Amino acid sequence: MMYLILIAVLLVSAYGLVMNLPAFGAEPKGKRLERIRRSELYKNKKFQNISHTPPIAEGYSTIKVTYDFLLGKKDPLLKPLKNIPSIHTDLKSIPKNQDVLIWLGHSSYYLQTDGVSFLVDPVLSLYGSPFKYFNKAFKGSDIYKPEDIPDLDYLVITHDHFDHLDYPTVKSIKDRTGNAIIPLGVGAHFERWEYAEEQLIEEEWGAEVLLKNNIKITFTPARHFSGRKIKQNNTLWTSYVLETPTKKIFLGGDSGYDSHFKMIGEKFGPFDYAVLENGQYDEAWRYIHALPEDVIQAAVDLKAENIIPVHSSKFALALHAWNEPLQKVTGLGKEKGLSILTPMIGEVLDMNLSDHQFNAWWED
Repeated sequence: MMYLILIAVLLVSAYGLVMNLPAFGAEPKGKRLERIRRSELYKNKKFQNISHTPPIAEGYSTIKVTYDFLLGKKDPLLKPLKNIPSIHTDLKSIPKNQDVLIWLGHSSYYLQTDGVSFLVDPVLSLYGSPFKYFNKAFKGSDIYKPEDIPDLDYLVITHDHFDHLDYPTVKSIKDRTGNAIIPLGVGAHFERWEYAEEQLIEEEWGAEVLLKNNIKITFTPARHFSGRKIKQNNTLWTSYVLETPTKKIFLGGDSGYDSHFKMIGEKFGPFDYAVLENGQYDEAWRYIHALPEDVIQAAVDLKAENIIPVHSSKFALALHAWNEPLQKVTGLGKEKGLSILTPMIGEVLDMNLSDHQFNAWWED
């Protein structure tokens, strides 16, 4: 019995030490926690989605999903057999008067429009987890490092999962970041990582913020969840509507399909561009991650002229073939007559062009 008690104490102590590592961030407290508790989105001690959102869909069980993920048969193309094709564009050399979007792999991208720069959900470590040996990036998808990022007007974060909010990247670019635009509660992580309070633009759904050069960003709903520790949903997740003097862009973040896409489309659309999650999905997770057919329906609901699918081609976080998301969404988009834009990692997407041409680079 004494040995069992000792083992239990050691395990609890080890867990406490690990959870206190900087990568795990910090829990909201003080004035931030008071603000969270006043939010209409916060009920029963956690943030809520618009619709009931179980983490596992009906007909599936947590045990089966966990077993399949850890011990089940894997797709032979779960990871690419060769390096991911990519181009290393020098972000620092892009003139400020050019309007471009450059995908950096997974859900990370550099956006520059109307003379203002944005970096969205940057994960520029070699892994999409709190530890260096888990969720390693595919070779070829890891060509961008934090030191490649130029001085930023705005860092934009959609939620605090490790594959969207990467501690080493965010810490590294702190002194080159003007402001960080983040959902409510996520500021606790940033302040632990030595971001100043005045750097943080921390809001909840419905908030509108005027940025530089007459650009407006609005925090809009998503259907997902949050958390960097066992406790979940103590910080908010969000999508964004970015309205500039010349264009309108939807920044999707992670989201299962729901009525919010149509609501956003009716209130803010049509959109010139919609960046939508497409990848790392499973039927069992369909409420919190979009399936390819959901991406297409969301684009229709948003009234998006051009769709840029992200959340794929860097980490194996689901059980489908690494290139299946792009195969499916481009095929479904073609059937619907939609413009699906699929640049390689690092390839420049000129946002002022009306005719975009990109190769099916994932087919080789």
